[in-house]
Amino acid sequence: MNSIPQFPTLMADVQSARDHRSIGIDEVGIRAIRHPLLFRDRDGTAQPTVATFEMYVSLPPEQKGTHMSRFVAILNERVHELSIAGFGALLRHTADRLESSDAFIRVRMPFFVNKHAPVSGVASLLDYDLMLDGRIENGKLSVMVEVVVPVTSLCPCSKEISEYGAHNQRSHVTVRAWLADPSLCVRDLIDRVESEASSELFGLLKRPDEKLVTEQAYDNPKFVEDMVRDVARNLCEETRIERFEVSSENFESIHNHSAYALVRGRPGGGAAD
Repeated sequence: MNSIPQFPTLMADVQSARDHRSIGIDEVGIRAIRHPLLFRDRDGTAQPTVATFEMYVSLPPEQKGTHMSRFVAILNERVHELSIAGFGALLRHTADRLESSDAFIRVRMPFFVNKHAPVSGVASLLDYDLMLDGRIENGKLSVMVEVVVPVTSLCPCSKEISEYGAHNQRSHVTVRAWLADPSLCVRDLIDRVESEASSELFGLLKRPDEKLVTEQAYDNPKFVEDMVRDVARNLCEETRIERFEVSSENFESIHNHSAYALVRGRPGGGAAD
């Protein structure tokens, strides 16, 4: 019969020992830890995904180390479900559990939308890269949402100078939105970007759908400069955002390089600091 290992009732807590170098640490914790969860967005559906976390706290000069195992415990005990609205509570709990005034969490995950083709109505999933970046510093909460939205862009110059056809490319439009109101959803940002593209993307298209999106892109040409300006103008209408960055990388189909542009702004049209 195997005996149960016996552990001392009192063990040294080395991390809590006093450090004498008088140097505080701005961020200390764990990174590159994957964790399954359910993510809820606008329609309330709990979408299963696997997220990659970075979790940090600040460390005062007098404390030797943080308690790394507590970060993992937080994920296993509390992070079964996540949403933008609930992200602040996770940050506050992390700061409390690690006995720190500051907490920093960055989480990356694939986000899927079930889209219907515009003519046939056939359904398919399209994936987007999503990141939530939150921090509590001196008691103040800040949350930033980043989503990469793949779209189609068609070159206005190519359309103008060619007797027939025009070159087009897949573009990645990245929106980084610092929130004024946590009720904002990922789908809200995706919808604003896709509405400004030459055409949105779909996972599955039938021939009538392909005809429509091809002609739609041809009728709606966009330079990379047009893309970021139009998305920025659209985001300026979103009052749940405090400030934003929108960038577009166009993977050129007739060049071996990408075209890129970025705009920073605030709702109401003001320039970002």
